[in-house]
Amino acid sequence: MDDLTIARAIHVLAVVHWIGGVAMVTAVILPAIRRFAEPARRLALFEAIEGRFARQARVSVTLAGLSGFYMTWRLDAWDRFRDPGFWWMDAMVLVWAVFTFMLFVAEPFFLHARFRRHAERDPDGAFRRGQRAHWVLLLASAVTIGGAVLGAHGMLQ
Repeated sequence: MDDLTIARAIHVLAVVHWIGGVAMVTAVILPAIRRFAEPARRLALFEAIEGRFARQARVSVTLAGLSGFYMTWRLDAWDRFRDPGFWWMDAMVLVWAVFTFMLFVAEPFFLHARFRRHAERDPDGAFRRGQRAHWVLLLASAVTIGGAVLGAHGMLQ
């Protein structure tokens, strides 16, 4: 087994954990919290679940970024970022950058407190808005993953 195979396996496993977790939060956990938890309990329940996942997602996002960078360096594939046929490479970096910013900067420094204040004032509105944001991120991730799989197998050029 060579280093690129190991890097690719790490990359795929990290993305599966990270985006799979986003899908679970978006399509299962947020709707369940909104439907079954009384408004006063929603925030505590959401913070308990998402806080645990956020720690795991930080590890997965870091591994995905490091392995992706390593594969690009090892394959000397930097020119792909200038080729429109490899749009999915740019999309992977963009999705990764958005999640990295959200997990390492926005959430711990201001987004968590802002969501908390909003949820205390308007639980329904806060959770509706949060779920909508999760759907946008999940959709962008799904398009990127689909494009990356098709592109990596020569289907988009």
